[in-house]
Amino acid sequence: MGDEMWVQLILLSHLLGLLTAFKAVMEARTSQGAIAWIIFLVTVPEVALPAYWVFGRSRFYGYRLAKRMTDRTVRQGMARLVARMSGYREERRTIYHGTIAGKLAPLPSTDFNDVQLLIDGKATFRSMFDGIEAASSYVLVQFYIVRDDEVGRALQRRLIAKAAEGVKVAFLYDEIGSYELSTRYLDTLKEAGIAIHPFNTRKGWKNKFQLNFRNHRKVVVVDGRYAWLGGLNVGDEYLGKDPKIGDWRDTHVRLEGPSVMAAQLSFAEDWYWACGEQLDYLDWTPHPCEKGAAKVLVIPSGPADEKETAELMFLHAINRAKRRIWIASPYFVPDDAVVYALQLAGLRGVDVRILIPEKTDHLVVWLAAFSYFEEIGLTGVRFYRYRKGFLHEKVMLIDERTASVGTANFDNRSFRLNFEITAVVEEAGFVAAVEKMFERDFEHAYLQASDILERKPFWFKVAVRLARLMAPIL
Repeated sequence: MGDEMWVQLILLSHLLGLLTAFKAVMEARTSQGAIAWIIFLVTVPEVALPAYWVFGRSRFYGYRLAKRMTDRTVRQGMARLVARMSGYREERRTIYHGTIAGKLAPLPSTDFNDVQLLIDGKATFRSMFDGIEAASSYVLVQFYIVRDDEVGRALQRRLIAKAAEGVKVAFLYDEIGSYELSTRYLDTLKEAGIAIHPFNTRKGWKNKFQLNFRNHRKVVVVDGRYAWLGGLNVGDEYLGKDPKIGDWRDTHVRLEGPSVMAAQLSFAEDWYWACGEQLDYLDWTPHPCEKGAAKVLVIPSGPADEKETAELMFLHAINRAKRRIWIASPYFVPDDAVVYALQLAGLRGVDVRILIPEKTDHLVVWLAAFSYFEEIGLTGVRFYRYRKGFLHEKVMLIDERTASVGTANFDNRSFRLNFEITAVVEEAGFVAAVEKMFERDFEHAYLQASDILERKPFWFKVAVRLARLMAPIL
């Protein structure tokens, strides 16, 4: 290829980079994301153009249509379902259980729920496996990561046993998160009569190059009466058995009561997108828990939402907090709106603590977090580094009455690119348990100096700034 041809290709790539930069301006969901893509596309279009085609999209096309199709059957009775749930609906206006927060979720906040806090993998898998073994009608299973290892095979055995008893089993996994999952594992489940599908992120001709979205939800539903959700996937590392990672710190919850309907609806919509099938055997009758005193709102969120559901959920809580905001997240790379909300909370005297891991599994996100320590710390917000293994929980504690446990991190990916789900709970005993859990976590953490970045070498500061710039598009 001659020099003239090379020049023409370079000029063409820069022209396409410029045109694509205009597209990024029009379609990016945040100014930070738009700026990052513009710089990338204009300066190195040869690399940025294919990257944008794969990772640049900010909306998940097609899912909304699939959701509406699900609604035609599942939600044909939704008015009746909501009417049934009206007896369990909590009308008292509190931080989450009020008009604004209720509009973020497909189903209302409900009362008569029992919520159990599950700390770390041993307690979580024991509770989840016991629930599956007790299933009498159906089991719904959804995870971002599923591994063909000791824990994965323990789940597999239980699902196969239930299928042999005639229990319906539907299994959904994210094909990107579970890219290492063996064909043997999948085939064994299929041979047992279990319906198993990948989430199919690239389904549809418009989505062929769509790799930037993930279904990050972790949900198990049994008989429409019990649900489990939170930070844990299925793998040995979640029991601390990976020698490279060490101890794994995570949190899950078990729900019993009318709130389970919302977790089940989230699964049903994801299932219809994945394979175009309705799960006509699901029980849509809310079952109140007589011993349950918890008010629960389950909030699914994702890139197909018309609103920025996940971010609005967090902003609403931060802005309403009066005394305390404790947040635990493995990835902390918020946008300006969240930064300003946290700064204002610190300035009005709220006890704001953010617990993040010392150990990392994502270098860019780890670097980007350094840029926030001084910026937010100047207003009284305190950062803590957890050092007893890897912190992966996604938990928030607001004042004395509200706690949330879910799958969403404090970063752009969870706010805008991942399908997530969060349970928000108001119940004195549960909140006290979350508070005690946080206090134990803080005992295994150290207070991060807000000026640490100033003491780092110049090259590290440059890397931190570049990481923060790039974080919105990762």
